Amino acid sequence: MSHFTRVRTALRDADLLVGALAAAGFGTVEVHDAPQTLYGYQGDARPERAEVIVRRAHLGTASNDLGFRRTADGTFEAIISEYDRRWYDETWLGTVSQHYAHAATLRYARDNGFEVATEERDADGTLRLTLRRFT
Repeated sequence: MSHFTRVRTALRDADLLVGALAAAGFGTVEVHDAPQTLYGYQGDARPERAEVIVRRAHLGTASNDLGFRRTADGTFEAIISEYDRRWYDETWLGTVSQHYAHAATLRYARDNGFEVATEERDADGTLRLTLRRFT
């Protein structure tokens, strides 16, 4: 039985997190108001709990659930098993964070009367958005 590792993030909005996970390839993500039990690869209930969950059925037969638990400061903490950290490591969390930041920027733009003038990705993966607002 592998243990779960907790990784702090700066992610705060559950809806944006779900969108970021979808952009990273996870179409089925659970969101709960109260933390729910995470399960191990054998279907065993683990003591770890989370509000945003990708169930093991959507990850692979030997995987455990992936979870994001809200902390006291309002950010989400990723809960990933030692086994699954082979695939869902800091690089993967960085990708999820990039998708989250992109969605947050687009939401801010929409809510504040901006439109996206250009959206370009550099060779190194950097995404550049140009926003404009007509007054």
